[in-house]
Amino acid sequence: MEPTTIQQLEELNYQFIQLNYALNTLYILVSGALVLWMGTGFTLLEAGLVRTKNTLDILIKNLTLYAIACIMYLLIGYDLMFNHPAGGFFSLPTQFFSILTMTKETDPSYGNIPLGAFFFFQVVFVANAMSIVSGAVAERMKLWPFLLFTVVMTAFIYPVQAYWNWGGGFLNKMGFEDFAGAGTVHLAGATAALTGVLLLGPRRGKYGPTGLILNAFPGANLPLAVLGTLILWFGWLGFNGGSQTVLSSVNDANTVAMIFVNTNMAAAGGLMTATIISRFLFGKVDITMTLNGTLAGLVAITAGPHTPTPLMATVIGAVGGILVLFAILTFEKFKIDDPVGAISVHGVVGIWGLLAVPLTAPEASFLNQIIGLTVIFSWVFTTSFITWFLIKVTLGLRVLEEDEYEGLDLTECGMEAYPEFVNKYY
Repeated sequence: MEPTTIQQLEELNYQFIQLNYALNTLYILVSGALVLWMGTGFTLLEAGLVRTKNTLDILIKNLTLYAIACIMYLLIGYDLMFNHPAGGFFSLPTQFFSILTMTKETDPSYGNIPLGAFFFFQVVFVANAMSIVSGAVAERMKLWPFLLFTVVMTAFIYPVQAYWNWGGGFLNKMGFEDFAGAGTVHLAGATAALTGVLLLGPRRGKYGPTGLILNAFPGANLPLAVLGTLILWFGWLGFNGGSQTVLSSVNDANTVAMIFVNTNMAAAGGLMTATIISRFLFGKVDITMTLNGTLAGLVAITAGPHTPTPLMATVIGAVGGILVLFAILTFEKFKIDDPVGAISVHGVVGIWGLLAVPLTAPEASFLNQIIGLTVIFSWVFTTSFITWFLIKVTLGLRVLEEDEYEGLDLTECGMEAYPEFVNKYY
């Protein structure tokens, strides 16, 4: 073979490698942008399900938590997740501030993508985990204590347990399977939310002395809640699909296509079962159950979206839609007041999603899944409870009774989202 021909082949190979690198980078960045867009979905969903007088407060919490998550993950969280000796339980990272001064000239590769792209994809997951918390503690938590907890959650609590799974820690070595984060993101966020709700107590005026619901507190803007759910459905394709990380081979492309199909079908399954069962239980369709059933289907498939058939994915989502409805009703009986159903959607169904993985993934085992979800729940519950409790005894968590009556928009933010239409009632 002539030298010119060899040089041409080498040049073609080099161009092929560059093209693969660019394609993978584009895919992970677009997927990350979709996950970021899920923050819009959470914000609109929560703004639609709270009362009018608390709308602005939930908006500012969701906006600010995203900024805090980005900063704390850049400073501390990323290094806790990925700069560890592989396989450990808990150890200090080998370095801090590893990407703080990174530039495009110094940006190293992380597999087949730039480190910067990988960081961006991970940081939006952190923010989504914290968004789960904001809805559950809505309408009675002070702004600044919530933001202080956000600092601890995104810098320390979330990254440590995420390292155990995605950073090469002991859960990963053990064989725990959580492809896109039903446990690592959703169960973790729901558990942090649960501890906050337990220490806060229910909204005033909702329950009677025997636990009977006196006021259902319907959401102020259900069209917003529906729009938020649809945005989450759309963004979830990036959440699950992007977790494949690369798209440059036939196998990767086929896997991503199956993930998209399964994610979509699981949402459909969860929507339908929650809608149908709510009709039989309540005599009429409850749209909030329809919305939560949709999200439950999405959470249920997140742990293993790449292994089921589309029919099985629909079944997994459908079971999630059933579970979320009864979980919401059960928490209500115990006076665990969650205005948006976040603990049920992301916690109870997150557990189901993890347990469903071995049904379609032969390499996964129920024992490893149970150990993994128990470890995640125990870690997040303990550290979150301590954090919330310390904040409660120092700064306080809950607004005053008169402030809760007036609404957090006025008392925490100094203005109202709907100044012409505020309806103040318990």
